[in-house]
Amino acid sequence: MTTEQQDLVIVNISDFICEIRFNRPQRKNALTLAMYEQMATAMNEADQNNEVRVLLFTGAGDAFTAGNDLMDFMKSPPTNLDTPVFRFLKALASFSKPIIAAVNGAAIGIGTTMLLHCDLVYASENAKFQLPFIRLGLVPEAGASLIIPHMLGQRKAAELLMLGESFSATQAQEYGIINASISTDELYTLAQSKAKTLASLPPTAMRQTKSLLKSVHQDQLDAAMISEGEVFMKRLSSPETNEAIQAFFEKRTPDFSQFS
Repeated sequence: MTTEQQDLVIVNISDFICEIRFNRPQRKNALTLAMYEQMATAMNEADQNNEVRVLLFTGAGDAFTAGNDLMDFMKSPPTNLDTPVFRFLKALASFSKPIIAAVNGAAIGIGTTMLLHCDLVYASENAKFQLPFIRLGLVPEAGASLIIPHMLGQRKAAELLMLGESFSATQAQEYGIINASISTDELYTLAQSKAKTLASLPPTAMRQTKSLLKSVHQDQLDAAMISEGEVFMKRLSSPETNEAIQAFFEKRTPDFSQFS
């Protein structure tokens, strides 16, 4: 991995907190395969590191992450569940220590679904969230098809996942996707403060509590993520997705009228 690739994700460990910062502000922190690979490795190492008690995600600039870098993603689409994006999702879902996210702007696609696996989420007041999978001819990932109906009920889950429209930080708080929305200037300070509080508490009790909170649905989540991943990979080569991606790059409205 080149220095340039490494700089796209900044990993820093201090005071028992491992911070992972998306660092591609000029592209709204759109995620590449190299970034997924580095994050998965960093998370797996942090989970085994006694000097890490809390994981904190945030983004550089004015975005959390715009989701996948579609050009990079379609050059090497995932063909099995051991590719970088799925290794990242697995590391996220299985991380044994508290995860905090400081959502400093747009959180699109995986930028929203990854929050479903965080324990505490704080967002800036101007943050925007979106689950545009169907609009790209794809299906949800990261266990979203299980977690969102469980959180919000079938009707609201259908609204968010089928229409794929953006929603505000105020709505995200109402839905329970984030804990609170605050000013951008105060966001990182608050997230750091919560991370330090968690890091100061008994670490074994913290891990066991997180495990207990997740244990009821863990088997269902694992199965859902596998099912989603398998369908997602098939959809990547579908005519619908091809039309959606071409339209995205050509900056036009996709035409799905010929599909049935």
